Amino acid sequence: MTTFLFNLKKTNFHSTLKCYVICLLGIFAFTSLGVNAQTMVNSLEELKPFLDDDNVHVKMKPGVYTITADDVKNGLYTKETIIKNTSKVLLLFEGNNSTYDFTGVTINVDTKVLQAFGKFQVYEIQIIGNKNVLKNLTLVDVGSVHDHPAHRANNIVIDGSHNRVEGFNVTTKGSFPYGYGDAFGKGGKSVIPHKKHSACLVRGESNHLKDSKFTHRSYGHCIFMQAANNPIIEGCVVEGEMRKTDDMLAETSGPAFDVDFMTVWGYKLPKDYMLSTGEAGIRAYDGGETVIDGKNYRRGTSNVTVLNCTVKYMRTGVTIAHATGKKRVEGCVAIGCENGFSLGSGELVNCKADVTYGPAYASTYERDKSYNADITLLDSKEPYYNGSGNIAYIGGSEHKITFRGSSQGAAQGLKIQVGGDKKNIRLLHGNLPNQNNFKGFDFELHNLTNYPVYLSDKSSGVSGESKGEITDLGTNNSLKYTGK
Repeated sequence: MTTFLFNLKKTNFHSTLKCYVICLLGIFAFTSLGVNAQTMVNSLEELKPFLDDDNVHVKMKPGVYTITADDVKNGLYTKETIIKNTSKVLLLFEGNNSTYDFTGVTINVDTKVLQAFGKFQVYEIQIIGNKNVLKNLTLVDVGSVHDHPAHRANNIVIDGSHNRVEGFNVTTKGSFPYGYGDAFGKGGKSVIPHKKHSACLVRGESNHLKDSKFTHRSYGHCIFMQAANNPIIEGCVVEGEMRKTDDMLAETSGPAFDVDFMTVWGYKLPKDYMLSTGEAGIRAYDGGETVIDGKNYRRGTSNVTVLNCTVKYMRTGVTIAHATGKKRVEGCVAIGCENGFSLGSGELVNCKADVTYGPAYASTYERDKSYNADITLLDSKEPYYNGSGNIAYIGGSEHKITFRGSSQGAAQGLKIQVGGDKKNIRLLHGNLPNQNNFKGFDFELHNLTNYPVYLSDKSSGVSGESKGEITDLGTNNSLKYTGK
C-alpha cells in the first residue's frame, strides 16, 4: 500500500513537471516569436523587399533617408500603379496585415523627383493591400515650391481596404503655378497651364487617416477623397498659406503678370480678397477610381466621417458636399480659410471656425438639403479681410443651423446671408450662375450671436431666432428678433 502511494505521487510529480516544462517552452517560443516578428531594416533598399509581404512587422532604423532624381534614373524606383499604369510609385505597399513603423524616420524626397519619371504622375507612397498600418513617418518634399511635377503628384495614396496611416508628418512642395490659388485655372480650362501636387488621396474601402500633420505649400488639395467608401479622417492638422489678391496684383513679373492678371473666371483679378495658395483642406469628390483586392472600381465617395481635425489657411476647411450617404463632421476647427464647412447635407457637430477671410459655412448648391450644423464662431487674431462680407451663406432647404460664440466681425459689417448673391470672388459679373443666387427656404436658423441676418428676396419660410438685427426682403419668413 505504501509503495503504491509512493508510485502514484511520483507519477503525478512527473506529469506535473512535464506540463510545467512544456508550458515554459511554449512561453519561451511565443516570446521569441514576438521578438523575431519585428524586422529591423537599415535603409530604403532593405525596406523595399518587405513592401509586398503579408503579416510582417517592419521597423525602420531611425534616421534621415533621401530619394533623389538620380535614384530614379538609376532604376531604384520603377513601380507602377495598377490603375491604368499612369502613375509611378516610389514606395508601393502591396501586402496585407502588415505593420510598418517609421518612428524617428524622415524620408526626404527631392522635388526634382517629380519630373524624373517624365509624363507619369508621381505617388510617393501608395497602399493597395489590405489591413496594413503605416505609422509615424516624417515625409518631406525638399526643394523649391516651384519644382512642379511633369504631370501631377501625390505624397500619399491609400487604396485597398481597412488600411490605416497614422502619425505622419508631411510637408508638400512643388507645383505650378504657385501663389495664386485657383484664380488662373484648376481643371480642364485654365489661363495658365498648371501642374498640381496634392498631399493625401484617400480611396478604397474603410481606410483611415489618423493623427497626421500636413504642412501644405503646393497648389493642390491637402486631404481629398475619391472612390472612397466609409473613409475616416481623424485628428489631422492641415496648414496652408493665404495671399491677398492685392499682393498678387502688385507683381511686376511672373506667370500672372504675363497674362495681365486675367483670371479663368473671365475678368481681371479683383482686389480686396484673400486666396489660399492651395486648394481644399479636406475634400470629397463624387467620382474616381480605386483598386481593392486587385480589382478596379469606378464610383463616388460615400459615408464620410471627419473627426477632430483642424484646417488652417486653405480654400475650404471641410467640403464633402459631393459625397453621398451618411456624412458626419465632428469636433473640427477651420481657421483663416476662404470657407469653413460645406457638407450639402449631413451632421456638423461641435465645430468651430473664424470668419477672417471668408464665411464659416456656405451652401454648395441650391439643392443642399437637411444640413444640420452647430458652429461656434471664433475671434480673429488677424485683421478681417473677408471679401464676400458674409460669415455664412445659406441656401437650400430643411436645415437646422445654429451659430454661437464670437460676434467680433459684426463691427466690420459682416453678416449672415440667406439666398441671393454670394459675392464670392469666383462668381462676380454673372460668372457660374448655377453656383450663385440660391433660394434659401423652409429651414430653421438659430443665430445666438450679434451678427445681423440678411434675408434676401430669394428667402422664404425661414424660422427660428436671431440676437442680431434682421433685414427681411423675402416671403413668409418667421425668424424672430430676440435682441442683444
